[in-house]
Amino acid sequence: MSGGVKATARILARGDGRGGTSLPVLEGDGPLALRRTRGSGAETRVMLVGAMSGPLGGDHFTVEAEAAEGARLHVGSAAATIALPGQTKAEARYDVRLTVADGAELRWLPEQLISANGSELYVSTRVDIGAYGRLVLREEQVLGRAAEEPGRLTSRLVLRVGGRTVLDQELACGPGAPGGWDGPAVLAGHRAVGQLVVVRPEFAAEPVVARVLGDGAVVMPLAGPAALVSAMAPDALRLRRLLDEALASLG
Repeated sequence: MSGGVKATARILARGDGRGGTSLPVLEGDGPLALRRTRGSGAETRVMLVGAMSGPLGGDHFTVEAEAAEGARLHVGSAAATIALPGQTKAEARYDVRLTVADGAELRWLPEQLISANGSELYVSTRVDIGAYGRLVLREEQVLGRAAEEPGRLTSRLVLRVGGRTVLDQELACGPGAPGGWDGPAVLAGHRAVGQLVVVRPEFAAEPVVARVLGDGAVVMPLAGPAALVSAMAPDALRLRRLLDEALASLG
């Protein structure tokens, strides 16, 4: 990945002892800028603002967010992330590392990731949450801009709850991906795919029931206090609607 931009953003949130959430660490460099925005109640909100285009070929971006004990942290992004081809043909990487302590809550709700024609991006999201932590995580991926063929996009999501791996899945789409990615067994011609991961301690006693949620979405219980919603749609707007409806159905 020589010649690419390397950038890291770090967020640390912890309970302030007065019913609120403090941010002792809020730092980003290069194209990854972080801004604290107005929260509500005990929740603190942080916005990830892209200061440059990308990731481009050869770039390596990393975002690390930790919600320590007593914290309630909401992280969003100001706009969609667009993977673009760069001057080098090397693969770009985007790593997300999330940690949630017992008694803490993290809502990770960025905007869509768009895979533009000619790009090649590997996205890796790893979440480590305590058995009594809370999490809402949304991932949305759009294959190509309007009337455009997608680039190559590979994404992996790993979720550990209480030290136990409860989800480890990978999806590859676009040119060079394993055959069948666009067929009826995977995306069936759809160009927007997403998932929602919800972790709540109460799910341990009352697991989520597997079911179909409308046209294009399903909810599945995971081992431990967690649930996974998988959805696909013809476009980003419909995908967001499906995931919002799914989150509302989970309470």
